[in-house]
Amino acid sequence: MPWEILLPTADSRQVTAEPIVATMSAAVYKGSSRVEVEAVPVPEIGAGEVLIRVESCGICPTDLKKISYNLLPGPRIYGHETAGVIAAIGAGVTKYQPGDRVIVFHHIPCGKCFYCGKKLYAQCPVYKKVGVTAGYEPAGGGFSQYVRVMDWIVARGIEKIPHGVSFDAASFVEPVNTCLKGMKQLDPQPGDVVAILGQGPVGLIFTMMADRAGLRIVATDTFESRRKLARNFGAQQAFDPRDAAFESAIKDMTDGRGADLVIIAASAKGIVEQAVAISRPGARILLFAQTSHQERIEVSGADICMGERVMCGSYSASVDLQKESADLVFSGALPVEKLISHRYSLSDIHVGIERALHPDAESLKIVVQPQR
Repeated sequence: MPWEILLPTADSRQVTAEPIVATMSAAVYKGSSRVEVEAVPVPEIGAGEVLIRVESCGICPTDLKKISYNLLPGPRIYGHETAGVIAAIGAGVTKYQPGDRVIVFHHIPCGKCFYCGKKLYAQCPVYKKVGVTAGYEPAGGGFSQYVRVMDWIVARGIEKIPHGVSFDAASFVEPVNTCLKGMKQLDPQPGDVVAILGQGPVGLIFTMMADRAGLRIVATDTFESRRKLARNFGAQQAFDPRDAAFESAIKDMTDGRGADLVIIAASAKGIVEQAVAISRPGARILLFAQTSHQERIEVSGADICMGERVMCGSYSASVDLQKESADLVFSGALPVEKLISHRYSLSDIHVGIERALHPDAESLKIVVQPQR
């Protein structure tokens, strides 16, 4: 095979050609909202690349949208919240060795283009290229037993997992990064009142972060189980979004003004309009879950213009926040593993996808463990 495993010796590394396995199991998106678990070749790696044995991969809403709305043609292997063990390294790799426990980001920017100069990394052409694959068109690949990590990702997009941190917890580093990026954009000040609309896994991560920032939090979700978790993680109050008491509570906390900040962590009809309605003039409103081109919103121009509100979007991860997001997870500062409700093997990924697409009161973050 064209890749090599580097075996450490007492004074140097010896390069030996030693295959791992020829085939692996993977959940392959076939198109028409169809995913099939089948045997595929283990991806081959080249110089500067590494092969990771996937131990845990979270199911992300963006992958669910790609599958359910058929946003990209198949075949592809999705999954990008990936944690595992380096199984092999290509020639020239010195930063990592087989056996290292790691998480990997699937997008890393070039650092040189116009958008990188503006720190709008998600708009960088290189960032838009997926640098982690389990075969077919690169799509993250975490819903498989092994992934190939390309050279520009190896250079800047891998973080080592400390001893004592589970792979399941470590798989949260990428989603935590995306939330941290959104929080930095909002620039909250201690004592601000923030409404966090939606308390799924992402909304609850925002709630944890808002509590650490000293904000006063009002959360909404249609499930009481999630509202209870929001209160456990720092929300002063939590409501069903359809409850008229929600808006009243916001007014009571702000002397009638409305929320200083609103984070929209769910996608539902009317949710953006509600964010505007419960915010004060001059408020900052973050759209975080509105990632489908099929989604349309309509708000009053005067509410934005005359109300001097700032409505902004935040998408994907920031390379500048990689270390900070990893530290938040690895230190336990954010107790993210408490968000996991279900763990599935690859053979049962259909059950996990279906549960994630149609959540109930018992479901929250769903993690795939490909080696089971």
